Amino acid sequence: MRKAPSVTQHVVVIGAGIVGVSTAIWLRRAGAEVTVVDRAAPGNGTSHGNAGVLASVSMVPVTGPGLIRKAPGMLMSPDFPLFLRWLYLPKLVPWLVKYLANANDADTRRIAKGVGQIVTDSVAQHKSLTRDLGLEHWVTDSDYAFAYKDKGAFAAEGYTWALRREAGFVPELIEGPAIREYEPALGPDIGLVAALKDHGFIRDPGGYVAALAEAFKGMGGRIVTAEVKDFDLGGGKVQAIETTSGRIDCDDVVLATGVWSKPLMRKLGLDVPLEAERGYHVIFEGATGGPSRPMMIASGKFVATPMAQGLRCAGVVEFGGLKAGPSKAPLALLRRQARAAFPHLKAGNEIEWLGHRPAPSDSLPLIGQIGQSRVFTAFGHHHIGLTSGPKTGRLVAGLVTGQPPNMDLSAYAPQRFA
Repeated sequence: MRKAPSVTQHVVVIGAGIVGVSTAIWLRRAGAEVTVVDRAAPGNGTSHGNAGVLASVSMVPVTGPGLIRKAPGMLMSPDFPLFLRWLYLPKLVPWLVKYLANANDADTRRIAKGVGQIVTDSVAQHKSLTRDLGLEHWVTDSDYAFAYKDKGAFAAEGYTWALRREAGFVPELIEGPAIREYEPALGPDIGLVAALKDHGFIRDPGGYVAALAEAFKGMGGRIVTAEVKDFDLGGGKVQAIETTSGRIDCDDVVLATGVWSKPLMRKLGLDVPLEAERGYHVIFEGATGGPSRPMMIASGKFVATPMAQGLRCAGVVEFGGLKAGPSKAPLALLRRQARAAFPHLKAGNEIEWLGHRPAPSDSLPLIGQIGQSRVFTAFGHHHIGLTSGPKTGRLVAGLVTGQPPNMDLSAYAPQRFA
């Protein structure tokens, strides 16, 4: 086992999102010298644009049994939150074949078990990350509620809820007039709410990550704004990274830059089946008439979260790569569904956003060392980046510093696609 580091061990963390910054903080706590490198300021990417929920219950992948049969109808429906830029389909097909191969009971349970290990204690992990940094106020305890049209719509997701129950998440079912007592903002289209206790949310995800990054600098960490171009792997172990601002010598590297990790993995000899899943949000700035807690609106598969800036409605899945601009249809659907769920919603202004979730073909992140290279991966978190960021950072920091966790990480092995 490798000894815990002295302050002379230098670790470079590539990526200044929630995973990268969390990793950097845990590494500093272990005594390592740490430099975070990103082409953008901390919290400006996908870590900014998410729904803000610490979704401990979110361990069940999209690729459940029956998805292959249902997918064509989903794509053709103007009211279902799945979109595809058809010109991108030829590029998507190799990944899509691998992705859909997991749409069966055995693989769904395997993936749910793997994801569950890093999300089910999310609120506790965020509080542990922030506790001695003076940032505890960023984490808000709350229910996480799922709103359905009726009992039939809830029953249609029985398979998913059964897996959630097996993981210890049993909802309180609210019906009739009790729905408006629980959440007055909900409209008449909602006939059942499944509410889960012991969750939480962040009212400004981008601001949260930026605050964590400032705390990291206050711990003696360094942040460099640059794009990483290559690795120096002299003797089979990383010696340095090459950036647009020059060479940075290091003993270890953590790759935590989301979907942009894929081209860097190619430079390390691994072609990871990772696709950019385009996600959207609309912020109803200064909104009134919205919910008081995060709510998943099941009909539109989006989450409405009350945030510092207003009501953020985030969700929708679109496949179309990294280069294309935003599409109109996903944003129109979000607006339509939000106003149906919350008929008294009013806002002075609306802000649109498009970001890219890193989606591995098996819906499991890559967490671990690549061979004996001293390059560690911490990316591919799909829909659970904010939720699982602090725990992932803690796990990776342990691997880097020779203090591996008492937990089986084989499901996340970065070379599983080799």
